[in-house]
Amino acid sequence: MNAFVAQIRAAVVPERGSRDGPLAPLLLGMTLVTGLVDAFSYLELGHVFVANMTGNVVFLGFAVAGAPGFSIGASLAALASFWFGAVIGGRVGAHFAEHRGRLLNAAACVQACLLAAAVILDALGGSSMTASFRYPLIVVLAVAMGTQNAAARRLAVPDLTTTVLTLTITGIAADSALGGGTGSRAARRLAAVAAMLVGGIIGAACVIHVRRVYPLILALVVLVVVVMTTRPLRSSDLPWARA
Repeated sequence: MNAFVAQIRAAVVPERGSRDGPLAPLLLGMTLVTGLVDAFSYLELGHVFVANMTGNVVFLGFAVAGAPGFSIGASLAALASFWFGAVIGGRVGAHFAEHRGRLLNAAACVQACLLAAAVILDALGGSSMTASFRYPLIVVLAVAMGTQNAAARRLAVPDLTTTVLTLTITGIAADSALGGGTGSRAARRLAAVAAMLVGGIIGAACVIHVRRVYPLILALVVLVVVVMTTRPLRSSDLPWARA
């Protein structure tokens, strides 16, 4: 138990000189953003995810088969926009390939700008979500999440992809004592699952009980914190910053 608690603490408050420096808690924050944004998109934009593309591929299949409540256009828009965002994230990653702090700061800046645009779009849309605002929101949010995913992939912090938990959950089970492993990274993996779960709970609660725009505002706040935190890290010459 003490070892598990130590692992959780190391993921949230990394020790000085750790392999990934401050990246783990920052990426946990971005995992929280994923839960917030996907809660908004699924509940308000018509059964579509803007971060979880595995789900979108399945939803596209549902829509093609004629299942009610699913849209071919919305799923395709999300997939195409996420792809474009991943291209942006890839370009950012290539430009800042030698410094992980600069990479994360630049990607978070791009994503924060896109989230700010989404908040403005939602405000302009008023109380009813018409197609003229629904599709732009899908596009802007999916581009933002594609950028985030590509940047997280380039940063390569183990078990912190920020958007995909399938392999993370598989690792928790397969590497556990029951699965014949040592469970050495179970704490970080569980922290990632918890971050997305909390984001989903808060996002859904805001949409259902408060105002639909609040998940986007909260996600934007988290991203601004990431931007401000990583700004001084751009000049770090510590080992974790090197690609």
